Amino acid sequence: MDVEALRTLASPAGATLLTEASRWHGIEDEFALGTRLRRAHEPELVAAALTQAELRRRAGAKFEQADVARMYFTINGYEQATRSSVARHRAARIAAAGRNGPVLDLCCGIGGDMMALARAGLDVTGVESDELTAEVARLNIAALGLSGRARVLTADATTTDRRGYTAVTCDPARRTSRGRVFDTAAYQPPWPFVLELLRETACVKVAPGIPHDKIPPGTEAEWVSDNGEVKEAALWSQPLAGAARRATLLRYVPSADDGVDSDAVLQSNTLTEADDPGDTDVRAPGRYIYEPDGAVIRAGLVTAAAAEVDGWLVDPSIAYVSSDTYVPTPFARGYEVTEVLPYDMKLLRGYVRDNRIGTLTIKKRGVGVVPEQLRQTLRPRGGRSTTLIITRVRGKATVLVTTPQR
Repeated sequence: MDVEALRTLASPAGATLLTEASRWHGIEDEFALGTRLRRAHEPELVAAALTQAELRRRAGAKFEQADVARMYFTINGYEQATRSSVARHRAARIAAAGRNGPVLDLCCGIGGDMMALARAGLDVTGVESDELTAEVARLNIAALGLSGRARVLTADATTTDRRGYTAVTCDPARRTSRGRVFDTAAYQPPWPFVLELLRETACVKVAPGIPHDKIPPGTEAEWVSDNGEVKEAALWSQPLAGAARRATLLRYVPSADDGVDSDAVLQSNTLTEADDPGDTDVRAPGRYIYEPDGAVIRAGLVTAAAAEVDGWLVDPSIAYVSSDTYVPTPFARGYEVTEVLPYDMKLLRGYVRDNRIGTLTIKKRGVGVVPEQLRQTLRPRGGRSTTLIITRVRGKATVLVTTPQR
């Protein structure tokens, strides 16, 4: 799809085609749908409409459904876009820091972060070097009624004048034709430019796997998970920074008894190094075992999660926490330990058989186990279910037979 086709889709005539394509996509056979639509529209435009319909379907996992129905996408733009919950959280942090003046959003993509910044009451200018992606962002801002607070420039982020803005956000490209890029040296704009931004008032989105030694001194690194899944990390410079390391857990909580999505409230729970007691005991598993959220692990705050449940580590290098009491916490999933077994294949096979276990969940950490292969080897049969946690306990491979707690 090119800019001309995109603008045609956004026109009244094109909007009719896109509405029809979106309505029947996934219901009517795609070949039949395309054939029917091409009777009244140019083939290239129909192809573009069907692509948009597919991307709108996929985008429901990242964006609020009411927005998706009006938005436009490119494949790369959708894949790199910040999901709405994370964008809302980040925009709220910037607004809460008193950055009420204009904000510059470099590498704005299709406008996901711009939408959140504008909805947080901030005036935002987006910069995007790709002409098609910039046009998508403009259309999205207009479609969602945010043109009064947001605008998009087609320009190079590295040469854009940053004077006059109270804060800068940036989402460097971390994808190539081969897929995701994990090495900061391959970021675009390049890493030295990112470091230059972080000497100003800025927030830069980075990959969750960023090594801790890449984080500049005085910069906050925040790892964010959404409904238990780590989605991204962000680096916050002074004065936006509030900690050295932060784990933020987001989830939507219904605000009404009927649980309607539109009434959901974004809930945020945070751990920082201020919550970390430092050294924690290492001893055998107690009655409960806890699996910390991925953001907590990435932030190096497992011992902080242990303090939340009055717990300890079962191994000094493994991110499992144990406790003799069950304490509900957003920072870790709890399991009741019913048995502790050595990691012995014959013994495990007999245990699964004798206890008539048919539904078997296998979790592992710190051991060379492939869960799917182990499940086939254990041959679960029966009506009972259990969760096996295979890990090191004081350096020795151990199996914890557990029951998940709500």
